[in-house]
Amino acid sequence: MKVKIKKEGKEKKFKLISSWEDVTLEKWLKLIEFQSGSKTKEAEETIAMLSNIPKKLIKELDLKNVALIMSKLAELQHKQNSSLKRIIEIEGVEYGFHPDLDSITLGEYADIETFIKNGIENHLPELMAILYRPIKEKKNDIYIINAYDGDIRLRAEEMKKMSAEQVQSALVFFYAFVTELSKTLQSCLTQVLMETKTQ
Repeated sequence: MKVKIKKEGKEKKFKLISSWEDVTLEKWLKLIEFQSGSKTKEAEETIAMLSNIPKKLIKELDLKNVALIMSKLAELQHKQNSSLKRIIEIEGVEYGFHPDLDSITLGEYADIETFIKNGIENHLPELMAILYRPIKEKKNDIYIINAYDGDIRLRAEEMKKMSAEQVQSALVFFYAFVTELSKTLQSCLTQVLMETKTQ
């Protein structure tokens, strides 16, 4: 997306991201971080990160133009594709979203639970490294991912290159799954307790 800015009678064109898919997880984490500061600083840093407008020029923009740019960025985020991307590619490597969350291991779930308790916004790359793993074997839409070994440090760094759109859709999907799993787990545990009491 192009943005035209007039200054001292001259008009210059700058580039603004054209879709939310252009925002990486690493950039999105910084955008989240900016929200804890002042609104002016948040707007300045957000525009600087998501466009090629020089910071000096951003500071000289009138508020009406800043508000217009920020509303365009918010519109792009709102229009994002929220469907789960089961297979993503980062630097030539295909990663598959966990193909069968019903068979998630205790180790995977424990690590996910720990990252969520310690602040999900601080551990998004790690969560994505658990949910997305390199594809070992693939035929059409069916794939097998590498087994979980708990060592996700390198993969978490790679996951920072995912698009924020991919991360958000994975979180929505996973949240819906965990909500359903919690209900099922509670129901199963209640049933087991009732059976144990009757015995």
